[in-house]
Amino acid sequence: MSTQGEPDVTAGINYWSTQSADYDGVLGGFGTGSLPRIDALGSRQFALYLLPELSTVPSAVRPLHRPLTDQRTRALDVGAGVGRVTSDVLLPLFSDVVLAEPVECFILEAVARGRRSENDTSATAENVDPMTPWKGIKEKTKSVTFVQVTLQSLDPSHPQTSGKYYGRIGYQSSSGDGSESEPPSIPEDMDSGFDVIWCQWCLGHLSGPDLVAFLKGCRLALRDSVKGLIIVKENTCSDAPDGGSRIHLDEEDSSLTRLVRNPPRAVVERCEIGTNDANAFNLEYRSDMAFKQIFREAGLKIVYEQVQEGFPAGLYVVKMYALR
Repeated sequence: MSTQGEPDVTAGINYWSTQSADYDGVLGGFGTGSLPRIDALGSRQFALYLLPELSTVPSAVRPLHRPLTDQRTRALDVGAGVGRVTSDVLLPLFSDVVLAEPVECFILEAVARGRRSENDTSATAENVDPMTPWKGIKEKTKSVTFVQVTLQSLDPSHPQTSGKYYGRIGYQSSSGDGSESEPPSIPEDMDSGFDVIWCQWCLGHLSGPDLVAFLKGCRLALRDSVKGLIIVKENTCSDAPDGGSRIHLDEEDSSLTRLVRNPPRAVVERCEIGTNDANAFNLEYRSDMAFKQIFREAGLKIVYEQVQEGFPAGLYVVKMYALR
């Protein structure tokens, strides 16, 4: 078991390994309603507001005169689950996505979904939600590269050396054709950095110090320190009315909600999910103040922030932060 107040990586993976490898599993039972569509739309709008040059169709946000460049745009999707954000948010906007996910059943399902898109097979396995083909994969104009790795072990600048490499689908930048009949070769662009690093509904598995270190690594992995962005989209709980710190234990899923004083003073306690040690882990939900303190510690500035609207009542407020 982890030390007091620190997320238990192994137990967290064990817990998520018991969830279904589909949208419903990764979204805690909200995968079949309106939430996935509303979430993806809000995320794309947020990204396009900050990077309007990513718009692929004439619109009010796209610049009239976009600079001509042959450089492919790149995004890193961390804690990516079965590839929901990759499919519904990032591939419509970016040329190449690296998908990083620690849970084996989730990343295997993400690879399977990508392969089905590449092979243009619409059939899905039993008990798996229907999927839309991933944009640009069959045509090989876009790519997704798969790496199984925990957030604690991920080096955003060198994702392929951080964990288990599962290959690339779609566009190929190296001699390998991405087929399952040959060992996957490491694409030659894997160390070329990212335009956007997307972190959604996964950072609660990092302790405060680990999250600061992770965000510092993300900043180093941005291709352009002026235009590159780290986007954090996470549940937030309310700050204490007096600005002080407090702890809330969610009775539904035994998750820890941490609120932090300014100047910060974190008070964290262990909470368990499940009925035995194999399913016990600490999941930290942070308040807006707590996130902003961590961003400052990581040397990051908030470029823009926004609350996600349109989610079902009763959920934590979800905020999006653009950082660099």
